[in-house]
Amino acid sequence: MTGRRPSRSAHPGGLRRRFRATRTGLLSAGALVACASLAAGCGVVPGTTGGSGDDPITVMTWAPQDTGATNKPGMPALAQAYARWINDRGGLDGRRLNVLTCNDHNDSVAAAKCARRAVKENAVAVVGSYSQHADSFFPVLEGAGIPYIGGYGITNTEFTSPLSYPVNGGQPALLAGLGSTLARTCGPVALVRPDTIAGDQLPVLLDSGLTSGGHERAQDQRAAEDATEYGGQSQRALERTTTDPEDPGCVVPVLGDRTGTFMDSFRRARAEHPEVRTATVLGSVDQTTINASGGPSGPYEGAYVTGWYPSVSDPAWSGMKKVIKEEAFGDNDIDAADAGVQTTWIAYTVLAEIVGSLGDGEVSADTVRRALDGGLKIGTGGLTPSLQWTFADKLAAVGFPRLVNAEVTLQVVREGRLVSAREGAVDTTRVLQNADVN
Repeated sequence: MTGRRPSRSAHPGGLRRRFRATRTGLLSAGALVACASLAAGCGVVPGTTGGSGDDPITVMTWAPQDTGATNKPGMPALAQAYARWINDRGGLDGRRLNVLTCNDHNDSVAAAKCARRAVKENAVAVVGSYSQHADSFFPVLEGAGIPYIGGYGITNTEFTSPLSYPVNGGQPALLAGLGSTLARTCGPVALVRPDTIAGDQLPVLLDSGLTSGGHERAQDQRAAEDATEYGGQSQRALERTTTDPEDPGCVVPVLGDRTGTFMDSFRRARAEHPEVRTATVLGSVDQTTINASGGPSGPYEGAYVTGWYPSVSDPAWSGMKKVIKEEAFGDNDIDAADAGVQTTWIAYTVLAEIVGSLGDGEVSADTVRRALDGGLKIGTGGLTPSLQWTFADKLAAVGFPRLVNAEVTLQVVREGRLVSAREGAVDTTRVLQNADVN
């Protein structure tokens, strides 16, 4: 177990940001606005790409919205709120920040369109985004040399592409950490996961944690990502975890937004087997989900949940909460406890640190990438360990050369509340080093 640096209230948007004198011309633009694009579902804060001196800086944040599967509207919404906030205070190191947003619709074609729009608009980076379709958007970004900073961590490509700079350990760390915990507390384990390319990567990651603790591998159970009920899957999961009355098992649904739908079905199927526990990862469940499912009388009671960051009550989140309160109060898309929102906040903190490191020089995709590849070490106010990306990190040998933050936090649902189950963070590096991901 490793503890993070003591939390402290960092200046929102970056610990070391230097604000130069406000320039009248720079701030003459109006408030942040959004526009719709029928082709790519994109919005834009008007302006041009970042260059030298006082030129504005253009970035993009994308995520799926209004789909039948996982949706992350809070990520682009927070990015726009951050832009409004920072521009009212002189911009990033004196430069105005323009944020493009795009809806990838959980669709490979739309994800590629988002990436092509980022290229067309000369974005210096894609920041704090979510997409399952790495095979569609990464080739576009890589061809243009645009860095991908702080992706959600939903695909393995985010931990292999030389242009990816993840701020968390993604699904690999969450599932490895969860498996390590369940190895000590559960009988048979059943994993219920999407029948998708991204879902295919999940069993081996959970198994890495289980087997490291001497536990047998999980039963891998595929399910439709956009189903409206999971009665059959719930029954099969229970059959697999109740084979030994003396050693009740655990059911692990990792279905994104559809995890709640699964748990509705599971609650009914579980009536005769209350001893079976559940466990999942943050992003598939949060406090809002627990409340809606019945709180202390709901199916999540006693469940273990792994996350990447400190709980939302930690003082280290005060900067993000300040921005939400001042620029997005009443926006129901933005939930401070949502892992996507939190990841976007950290990603923009990283961007601010990069821009500050460039001083009066040009801010472009090339200079941003060179700063990151040159060994720039970035602090996030205690939300993560210090971040620094290299091409020969500890997890390169097992296929995750870009994974630099393997820490996870362990939480548990107790009396209907998601609370810390263990002080500090757990480093899953050693568990992942033994994972058979190839």
